[in-house]
Amino acid sequence: MLSSNFLNLEADIEMINNSEADWFHLDVMDGRFVPNITFGMPIIAQMKKKAKKTLDVHLMIVEPEKYIEDFAKAGADILSVHIEASTHLHRSLQVIKANGMKAGIAINPHTPVSLLADVITDTDVVCMMSVNPGFGGQKFIPNTMQKIRDLKSIITQRGASTLIEIDGGVTLDNAADLLRAGADVLVAGNTVFSSPDPADTIKKLKAIEK
Repeated sequence: MLSSNFLNLEADIEMINNSEADWFHLDVMDGRFVPNITFGMPIIAQMKKKAKKTLDVHLMIVEPEKYIEDFAKAGADILSVHIEASTHLHRSLQVIKANGMKAGIAINPHTPVSLLADVITDTDVVCMMSVNPGFGGQKFIPNTMQKIRDLKSIITQRGASTLIEIDGGVTLDNAADLLRAGADVLVAGNTVFSSPDPADTIKKLKAIEK
């Protein structure tokens, strides 16, 4: 939703509700962990009143553990914290689940997925950044493909059921390759909202097969 029209947010929410999309992906940025500021709990709480699908909240903030309960109250269904911002990651995952949400870990392009091995069985979703976080509309980082395959191997070896979510630079051109590499969830903000017919673009993305 970072690429949506914030002056007409309700209309874009309804478009997603009526589309084939499965989740709303909400990027929360604090201007400290990433060089941008977006929105927080009050906006999400209002969106929750209109959204009929899962709210997938991605925290690009420092000290995310301080706000887990607040985002649960605002209506998050999935809450992802960055491994780079979480000193006590396992504890944060436990608190997220204790507050009734699915627990996600977000990981930056430079961070090796091997660091996830010891917590992968406690993780519902890994939000793999395929651009440097902070702004929409960036170009996809090619090395992401290998990182997906490496992470899929860790998930399989550990017997986990973790979903791999790709965030950044997802297009109609690379979606099939991402799925074939092992991705389960694709975040396609700019691709959807910059198209003449966003709902049709979502339909085309959903129709892509591995």
